[in-house]
Amino acid sequence: MSPQIDTGGRRVIIVDPSNHVWGAYDRDGTLVKAGLATAGGHVCPDDNERSCTTDIGTYRINSLGDADCKSRIYPKPNGGGLMPYCMYFSGGMALHGSPDGAVVEDNISHGCVRMRISDAEWLRYNFAQIGTKVVVLPY
Repeated sequence: MSPQIDTGGRRVIIVDPSNHVWGAYDRDGTLVKAGLATAGGHVCPDDNERSCTTDIGTYRINSLGDADCKSRIYPKPNGGGLMPYCMYFSGGMALHGSPDGAVVEDNISHGCVRMRISDAEWLRYNFAQIGTKVVVLPY
């Protein structure tokens, strides 16, 4: 992640699925924290017929969860998958901690952006707010 970017005077979280990283930039564009990330896969883990890539574009965080956050959709059919410290930004897509604590260097999720639990906790409680901009770069 670049150490400095133009954020337009707002906090921004950048997700780079191609390089499997995320970065949090403060209002003056300085990189505050960065880490590894896993985005959505080109093929869904449980359905080889469709893509689960994370939506590319600019979004705003619209919902914040805690350590007990769970998916309403996955695993199918009833949901309940752990998504610690979830920060929803596009429909059912969220930034969240990887439930097993591991972040592999491959895009394999159902569309969410997974990161280390400690990074998700930091991001959730020290940086992200409702309305914080999230930019998902192209794969």
